Amino acid sequence: MSETSHRPEQIEPSSSHPEQGAVPSCHPERSAQRGVEGSRSASADPAATALFLGAFFDELTRWGVRDVVVSPGSRSTPLAMTAYELSQRDPERLRLFVDVDERGAAFFALGLAKASGRPAAIICTSGTAVANYYPAVLEAESSRVPLIVLTGDRPPRLQGLGAPQTCDQLKAYGDHVRAFRQMLLPSSDEASIRFARQSAREGVIAALGEEGIFHDEPRIAGACFGGPVHLNFPFDEPLKPDFSVAGLFETGRRFSEAVGMMHPRASFGMQEAGRIAALLDGRRALVLAGEGSCATEFEARKVVAWAEAFQLPLLADPLSGLRCFDNACVIDNYDSVIESGGVLAPQLAPQVIIRFGRYPVSKKATQMAAASGVVQVVVDPLETRDFNAMTDLCVRCKPVEFAGSLRVAFDLQTIEYEPSAEQCAFAEAWAAANDGARERIAGVAVGAPESDATHDDFEGAFVHRVMERAPERSCVFAANSMSIRALDTFYLRDEKRLTVLCNRGLNGIDGTLSSALGAAQQFAQTTFITGDLTLLHDLNALALQRELRVQRDAGGAAPSIVIVLLNNDGGAIFDMLPQKSEDAYFERLFLTPQDVNFEAAAQAFAVPYRRTETLGAFDAAYDELLGTPGISLIEVPVPLVGLKERYAPYW
Repeated sequence: MSETSHRPEQIEPSSSHPEQGAVPSCHPERSAQRGVEGSRSASADPAATALFLGAFFDELTRWGVRDVVVSPGSRSTPLAMTAYELSQRDPERLRLFVDVDERGAAFFALGLAKASGRPAAIICTSGTAVANYYPAVLEAESSRVPLIVLTGDRPPRLQGLGAPQTCDQLKAYGDHVRAFRQMLLPSSDEASIRFARQSAREGVIAALGEEGIFHDEPRIAGACFGGPVHLNFPFDEPLKPDFSVAGLFETGRRFSEAVGMMHPRASFGMQEAGRIAALLDGRRALVLAGEGSCATEFEARKVVAWAEAFQLPLLADPLSGLRCFDNACVIDNYDSVIESGGVLAPQLAPQVIIRFGRYPVSKKATQMAAASGVVQVVVDPLETRDFNAMTDLCVRCKPVEFAGSLRVAFDLQTIEYEPSAEQCAFAEAWAAANDGARERIAGVAVGAPESDATHDDFEGAFVHRVMERAPERSCVFAANSMSIRALDTFYLRDEKRLTVLCNRGLNGIDGTLSSALGAAQQFAQTTFITGDLTLLHDLNALALQRELRVQRDAGGAAPSIVIVLLNNDGGAIFDMLPQKSEDAYFERLFLTPQDVNFEAAAQAFAVPYRRTETLGAFDAAYDELLGTPGISLIEVPVPLVGLKERYAPYW
């Protein structure tokens, strides 16, 4: 038997396989990709890689991307180095951050995008790195945050053959992304360059979704209408691009002037305005304004002006952006007005509820909205997000468009509507109830109602202090669990402009510190309010202290981030839930005390640390650390048990 008979059968590639410059569909099959690889050399051309990716990143920035977060890895080398090269040549166009932890990096980018309204890009290598992005992708999907995921991958010829750090990354995030595109192996022919640029455009368009346009006005809330997209880049070796090529970022550029999107929308017309006016006529109505109600001060002003004209109580969630206005129609203490189970006093019971954004943090408000016999109107350009399944009318537009058009129609008298005496009395009743709750809540910093005791051990008092002392135009980022609930209760409306953010999409604690640090890049000052389990879950994000120093040394902004850690040494929220028990399982499975030395953790990451046990000491520490570049930490010990009793006077 000849030696050649022992060799595997050789199969020549079919001549029908696509050529190098062929542009695949958005969702190619794996077999098709292997066919493309079959006609290619196993060696990459560094000059072609540079031109292909240079065109891609140039187009990303031309369509509005300003930030990219890189987690170091080998197979993503071409992506990371090209992004770095652009950030060095033109730092005004692209700002680059480095985070060694992919999970944290994705949440950092999510915070950047939530705070800016612009898509942020993330870059990682192949394999498990891609999976580490998954929690942030899910949060971006639920919160509609524009996130562009760029993953490095092995070339198709290595797939399914046991190659190191190689797995099937096609549609790795399934239906959780708004779009997926499998990229070509880099090539510098005209068709490939056009494909690279068009893929960048399509990525931005899909990520922005219904937003479609950037607002230069600073954001006061996290309203977004986009979502995550995923572009997967296969690379062969050598991985380092050749940046000496001419036209690195100009090749294939169609026009020299700025490009982007216009996003005209059909206006909420007079006919629709008349229908809403007829629906409101003769019925007591209020607005349930959750996260997604508005993004900018301009939008919030339009919503408040409409509510004032129509005499509508605006039940303003802390993430709505509306508590920045000290207006009688802004009802900030509704959670303290509504009784358990969503029950209302008869004079406060609505007949129509108009909901902006998602359901609010307040469970009692959600229960109120589930009451039968109430007409439910949802205003949203995408979907109802109505898990109560009570929607009677869905108006497919943004809340600001809805409110602005109705206010114009009211002012021009193109609709037959005037707030009835009953509606005016209804609004006054809500304002009076709200003022009563406010007086009770405002006393948290000096003592409990009907008590001389100070609240030096009550987290609500410290949250109240933060909202009083946080500087104008700064950001307050809240963790989930008890932090956002305390903020909901003790954040009283004011004319001070604050941007209040939280990852409420899936209510998780994943990557929360990273998200806050990402959001902080848009502000001179950020305060992050968190519990101990949430901070522990993302403790390695403190390592970004060095990255912030690198950014500062390179001439970038020097934001200050003060972490206010309300440390109850466990999961105190479960002390309020049905799981509560005197049995041993309750502490082991739910309270989960951790006994972490956060001072030592802060020291490990060169983070300035203060421990305060009284409100006076907290005031001094907080005022001292405001403006300190980078991350600082104030730890406030609070009790693990008795949470329900401590909150009872305010709820």
